[in-house]
Amino acid sequence: MLPAMPSAPLTLSLHRAIAELPAEEWDACAGGDNPFVSHAFLAALEESGSATARTGWLPQHAALRDPEGRLLACAPCYAKNHSQGEYVFDYGWADALERAGGQYYPKLQVCAPFSPVPGPRLLIHPGAGIGPAAMAQGLAQACDDLGLSSAHITFCEGAEWEALGEAGWLQRLGTQFHWHNKGYASFEDFLGALSSRKRKAIRRERRDAAASGFVLKTLRGHEITERYWRAFHRFYRSTTDKKWGRSAYLTPRFWPLMGKALGDQVVLMVAEQDGEPVAGALNLLGREALYGRNWGSLVDAPFLHFELCYYRAIDFAIEHGLPRVEAGAQGEHKIQRGYLPTPTYSAHWIAHGGLRRAVGDFLERERPAMLQEMEALATLSPFRKDGEAE
Repeated sequence: MLPAMPSAPLTLSLHRAIAELPAEEWDACAGGDNPFVSHAFLAALEESGSATARTGWLPQHAALRDPEGRLLACAPCYAKNHSQGEYVFDYGWADALERAGGQYYPKLQVCAPFSPVPGPRLLIHPGAGIGPAAMAQGLAQACDDLGLSSAHITFCEGAEWEALGEAGWLQRLGTQFHWHNKGYASFEDFLGALSSRKRKAIRRERRDAAASGFVLKTLRGHEITERYWRAFHRFYRSTTDKKWGRSAYLTPRFWPLMGKALGDQVVLMVAEQDGEPVAGALNLLGREALYGRNWGSLVDAPFLHFELCYYRAIDFAIEHGLPRVEAGAQGEHKIQRGYLPTPTYSAHWIAHGGLRRAVGDFLERERPAMLQEMEALATLSPFRKDGEAE
């Protein structure tokens, strides 16, 4: 364990490749709870050509060291000349500054690229003796030194968000939908906690998906061969082409590189037809959660999306005793399938005083509105109310 030296002079350096930082040191700070901030995941993004300067994601990974060179903290950082692939939208902020004659890009993004997955962002070694404010101060100074307009820490943990707010960063709230395991022994046990109407609807959806003639599989680690990764990239492109109509963020090389690096942390729900994969949902396994990430299909089949993305994820979580399933961004339709609204957090440092005040005023109004929206969404819960008959 590192000795606590909060008063010692610290040095922040920025690195243009995750490979410049030893995996052992990085992961000692990141911990093992969340695969999206692991050295292996970030390296796969860079080695595959997905998160690089060419795609507008120039790595600027932050490393905070003590005078003896020991890594106290680190953060996955990117200098960006656009706001794509982030899922916390600041296009309006960029437009406002540029209309006023300023320059919003490049900016500094602290995140897991292309992954709206909550988790730690300021990765502090357990024995470092420092808090998030030390990293926040260093990142703001780095923006000044590099001439960047702002720094954005997206999908951070609640404790980080609170500390960043105390350090003067602007705080933003968002919403996702997560499923929580209340000690269910089986999927039927989970269904028993729902109202009768919702329970019947889910049973019907699962029955109809199974009756479509697909062979449904849950694959892990080495079971996901190159054949499946080639098919999954087609699924992924099908989704990006339909939804956004632009180039996909992730390259074909990313999937097998990630699969090899993360092993059994990779869980793929797949549907096959006549022996060929036709749809799939990619998940990564953390210590406390199954994280749903990408989905795609080459066929149009009733309820197949719900089966692969939501119901089989619940099956997996129950079987492996996981506390929750996080099913990604957006999607109020998830509520009726047992995924309830949960707050997400981001924090923002903006150099320009006028834009900072305007954004701060906006966020002061947005936060209570987001809380009210979550309260309203929670009333749509499919779970039985106290005293409600089964």
